[in-house]
Amino acid sequence: MRHHLIKTRRQLFSPKKIRQRLVFLSSALIVGAVAAFFAIAAQQADHQYLLLFKSNPWIALAIPPFSLALIAWLTKHVFLGTEGSGIPQTIAALELPTHALRQKVLSLKIAFGKILLTIMGLFSGASIGREGPTVHVGASIIYSLHSHRGFRRQHMAKALIIAGGAAGIAAAFNTPLAGILFAMEEMTHNFERRLGNILLLAVILAGLTAIAILGEYTYFGHNNSALPLNQYTWLAIIICGIGGGIIGGLFSMALIHGSRRLFTIARSHPVYLAFICGLLISLLGYSSGGLTFGTGYHEARHLIDGGEATSSFPFLKLLATITSYLSGIPGGIFAPSLSVGAGFGANLAEYLPHLPAASLIILGMVGYFTGVVQTPITAFVIVMEMTTNSSLILPLMATALIAKGFSKLVCPTPIYQALSAVYLTNTQTQPATGKKSEK
Repeated sequence: MRHHLIKTRRQLFSPKKIRQRLVFLSSALIVGAVAAFFAIAAQQADHQYLLLFKSNPWIALAIPPFSLALIAWLTKHVFLGTEGSGIPQTIAALELPTHALRQKVLSLKIAFGKILLTIMGLFSGASIGREGPTVHVGASIIYSLHSHRGFRRQHMAKALIIAGGAAGIAAAFNTPLAGILFAMEEMTHNFERRLGNILLLAVILAGLTAIAILGEYTYFGHNNSALPLNQYTWLAIIICGIGGGIIGGLFSMALIHGSRRLFTIARSHPVYLAFICGLLISLLGYSSGGLTFGTGYHEARHLIDGGEATSSFPFLKLLATITSYLSGIPGGIFAPSLSVGAGFGANLAEYLPHLPAASLIILGMVGYFTGVVQTPITAFVIVMEMTTNSSLILPLMATALIAKGFSKLVCPTPIYQALSAVYLTNTQTQPATGKKSEK
């Protein structure tokens, strides 16, 4: 027994193990710093485009088609592997058998391109978010450790990808608990206990680094609204759960089937497809008075803070998000989905004046967001952490569970699993480069 303890201590405190831990900790710190920079740059790009639309609307409306065409060309010819949200690629990487194949979806070049092209997309008015891309960036950065000695085993590759993705989502939203839950609920359905420590370290260090740079903040500010447990509240829960689940499921089906139907066109004529999608984005932006451009963060926070929005906003924003995703440019659906849900909640508040509007908006966000991603635990935790409102935990949980059930009726396969299967097939059928086998 004593001999075993001595051997364990030597292993834990050997120079090799210490160097290995320092390298990993440094990579987690880098993820936090990069996520913070990404957040600042994305926010500025989004803000500057909206300012341009207010001051020179016709110039702003002319930008999306040409800019999206340029981004599509760069995606196809310079930064292949950066297209889309980034979460499907990260999930697909978990199933790829070799390091050479995983490098097609996870690399430092892809991380750089993902940041650059997402920022360009936001400055072009596309209805995209940075949160999904941050997951891709985080996984790419930490997975780059796989080339170092001590991180080359097969189980370590999976651990690095999961830890990087969780660190990315935690740093992007400043929601550490949601980062852990997202990794367990979405990125792997067979979570291994031995991944726990590496996951926690990555999330904590990335989150602390992002906070140190950005300051302690909540994504949608502080909200203290609550709901009384009466018949009106249960009615709101049922409506947000059923409505959010069905509409979110239809949105997911649109992306899944749209991606499949446009696959040939996207592969052979990506620039033309992006140009047409850019024209549609401009048209939707003009129809909504500019509300459908960008992440939708400002619109969602405006609604939570008591502002008003047109009843058509959530439907137009939903269409703008579908169009932006199908254009093939890099960009996530997290933030736009939250703004769509907020819009539905605001519309419902007009018919239930007995309940606080802010609470209904938050319920709408959870219902629709769950309907899109079908991860109910992550959905209600991420919204609760973003609004620092724990008084709504029971209504949020109930709404999320109902939304998942109805979403699965419409879209049996969760969106990220369906899209990752496409990336998995395409990646494995392409010729491999680099190392042919895993050490």
